[in-house]
Amino acid sequence: MRYLSEKAKKISPYTAGEQPKDKKYVKLNTNENPYPPSPKVRAAVEKFDPASLKLYPDPTAKALREAIGQAEGVPAENVFCGNGSDEILALCLPAFFDEGGEGAAFADITYSFYPVFCNFFGVKYTLLPLEEDFSLDLDKLSALPAQGLIVANPNAPTGIGIPLAEIERFINKNSGRIVIIDEAYMPFFNESAVPLTKKYENLLVVKTFSKGYSLAGMRCGYAVGNAALIEGLFRCKDCFNSYPLDRICQAVCAAAISDRVYYAEKNALVISERERLTEELRGRGIEVLPSKSNFVFARHTRLSGKEVYEGLRARGVLVRHFQKPRIENFCRITIGSREQNDALLAALGE
Repeated sequence: MRYLSEKAKKISPYTAGEQPKDKKYVKLNTNENPYPPSPKVRAAVEKFDPASLKLYPDPTAKALREAIGQAEGVPAENVFCGNGSDEILALCLPAFFDEGGEGAAFADITYSFYPVFCNFFGVKYTLLPLEEDFSLDLDKLSALPAQGLIVANPNAPTGIGIPLAEIERFINKNSGRIVIIDEAYMPFFNESAVPLTKKYENLLVVKTFSKGYSLAGMRCGYAVGNAALIEGLFRCKDCFNSYPLDRICQAVCAAAISDRVYYAEKNALVISERERLTEELRGRGIEVLPSKSNFVFARHTRLSGKEVYEGLRARGVLVRHFQKPRIENFCRITIGSREQNDALLAALGE
């Protein structure tokens, strides 16, 4: 610790989901898609020329941004790409929030990287407690003094989604400040706010290829918003890393986002399994919050969240447990394939 800065000594880093190597698990703890990427991804990899790796990738990811723009119905100038949506969310802090300013506001139970990013970049933040049913009251969030507001929709780890009409009312109500909608799990809800970026200059929508596109191992995300907001992200990116996306990543993700039919089919299977698993769990007397994501947030009536997590882990099934106030008795369970979900139910029965 002798040579660390005061910041490095004091910060509390984000804790990622465990990736154990001691044995093979039914892995339902990090919200990965159970289905493989599009065949177009394999084709893009096989077509890729390794000789091109001697050259730097396009720092603007122009071809990928054009492919995303075509899929999302916006010009490429309204798209920004980063090394996972996490990098984009991190860049939002220096791009849109001032040190010493009013800071950011978001829910107390949401993606736990938000406060980590704020602390790292010296941006203060205000937490709004979720309601008793774990829903987010957007009017209460709007009432908080903040330079900008961040909403995960659907939320993590609760999985609850907010209808697009409510999101638009919220954006319009906060026209004087930036609104960032984190849509990591939107492929399983299908009420994206991207079309609203053409109408509201204060809106930035952040997405990822990790969940809906089965590319968690590729690390690529993107944001859609007003050209001025996109320029702000580019300015901050180029002060940090001009080449965050390698050549293979850009080619693979451009291929993936072009295969709308394939992913619609696979993500429909995830949604179907989500509803089946929810019904099965509730039939066993387990409380399950209404999910619009590729996971469910569940609480056993007799066992603590830690007991459920440990009991399942001992039986070869990994789920995510958060030892935090209000949610310590819940476990977040990724929606797997039918076989994986059946293995979870069998282990839970034991």
